[in-house]
Amino acid sequence: MKLEKIRTMEEFAAVSGISRPTLSKYFNDPGSVRSSTRERIEAALDRYDYRPNIYAVNQNRQMTRNIGIVVPYLADPFFAEVARNLEPLCAEAGFRPILLSSHGDPAQEIENLESLRAIKPAGVLLAPLGRRSHHEEVRDFCRDVPTVLFDCDIPGAGDAFIGSDNEQSIRLIVEYLCRTGEPPAFFEMTTPPNPNANKRHAAYEAAMLALGHTPRFLGAEGEGWSFEEIGYREGMRMLDGRELPTDTVLCSNDRLAIGVLAAAYEKGLRVGLGHGSALRVAGHDDHPYARYTCPQLTTVAQDYKEISSRSIGEILSIIESGIRRKTRLTKLYEGTLVMRRSA
Repeated sequence: MKLEKIRTMEEFAAVSGISRPTLSKYFNDPGSVRSSTRERIEAALDRYDYRPNIYAVNQNRQMTRNIGIVVPYLADPFFAEVARNLEPLCAEAGFRPILLSSHGDPAQEIENLESLRAIKPAGVLLAPLGRRSHHEEVRDFCRDVPTVLFDCDIPGAGDAFIGSDNEQSIRLIVEYLCRTGEPPAFFEMTTPPNPNANKRHAAYEAAMLALGHTPRFLGAEGEGWSFEEIGYREGMRMLDGRELPTDTVLCSNDRLAIGVLAAAYEKGLRVGLGHGSALRVAGHDDHPYARYTCPQLTTVAQDYKEISSRSIGEILSIIESGIRRKTRLTKLYEGTLVMRRSA
């Protein structure tokens, strides 16, 4: 009987029901997986016509078993959450994750990449600073080392970019806020460190215009990654100056929203839904603490799990094949509305 031809490890993972990292680990060293898992893989190999690229596997055995993970600011809960997902996926595939933070400093970002270059990693997962990154130096590194960017894109850098669909997610929450109350004003930093903020600015403006409303922007002065502090300080200033043009505030990210919630509490304003509430506040990202604010924060959840698993899947594909992508991949994941008590 002619067996069904399977050409890629992605296809083999789908038909066998075994994760790509586990398959990668098996093909590098069959003894490294549990006997029950090995039996399932070998049974699937008997059912399907699939053989890994043995040349590439042998070449990969000459590489270090390290995968670098570089994030702009590890104290940011979003990047901590993504790193928490990436590290076990690397280990499951038989690689050692090396996690580095750039601390919001473009020079430190390049130093991190050069430190990785020196140890010849099998690949790198990079969430760049973005606007403040030294773009050409990042591109030079990506030409030499297999690299997948996530969260924030630098055009022309890396083999792939995996991120969130900011246009879809902002439109989703703007439509919800307009449907359930006054149209929102958009609370954002005037000089944001991450270019996702600029995409969200444009998405908010487009969504408001599409719904027939006038976009209203609230510019928060401040630089760096102390978003809660900036949200609190600028929220206090705007509340003191009665600068809010509406009773609904959509913040560019959840960390800013947490600061605005604190400012509203200090001013004695009730935030939330229903009678007696003076203000509605919403955010974006589904920060790990968003469900524990008071009131709980309405937001849009980024798909941490899929962004993490697709990022590691792409870098493993390059490592296993030994072939760099001719055409750069871009994959964006949609957000999910999370309705809580703040709006």
